[in-house]
Amino acid sequence: MRAAAIPTAGVLTGIAALHVGWGAGSSFPYSDPGSLADSVAGRRDVPARGDCFAVAGLLACAAGIVADVVPIGTKMRRAGLLGVALVLGGRGSVGVAGRTGWIVPWTPSMRFVELDRRYYGPMCLLLAAGTLLSVS
Repeated sequence: MRAAAIPTAGVLTGIAALHVGWGAGSSFPYSDPGSLADSVAGRRDVPARGDCFAVAGLLACAAGIVADVVPIGTKMRRAGLLGVALVLGGRGSVGVAGRTGWIVPWTPSMRFVELDRRYYGPMCLLLAAGTLLSVS
C-alpha cells in the first residue's frame, strides 16, 4: 500500500465520523445547530439526519477503498480509487472556485463560500491527490 493511503483514509474516516455526529444531533465543533448549518452547508437548517448518515456512509466506503480493507479485486479497487478521486477532485475544484452553488440546490451563504474556498475545497483536492497516490 502506498504511503498516502493511511493518512488519506484516516482523514476520510474522521470526516465520516463528524457526519455521523451531525446526523445524531451534535453541532460539534460549533456552539449551536445554526452555526453548524451555516458553516458546513451554507444554509439556515442543518441537513437532514438521513443525508448526514448517507454522506458518512459514502465517506466510510471511500476510506475503506483507499485503505484497501474492502474485499474487492485489484481492478475494482483501482476503479473505486479513481471514482473517489474524481468526486473529491470535482468537489474541491468547485469549492476553490467559489462555485459550490453549481452542485447544490440552494444558494450557499457567503460564510460557507469563504470557508469552502479556504479550507473545504483545498482539503478535498488534497484528499483526491492522496487517493490517486494510493493506486497500486
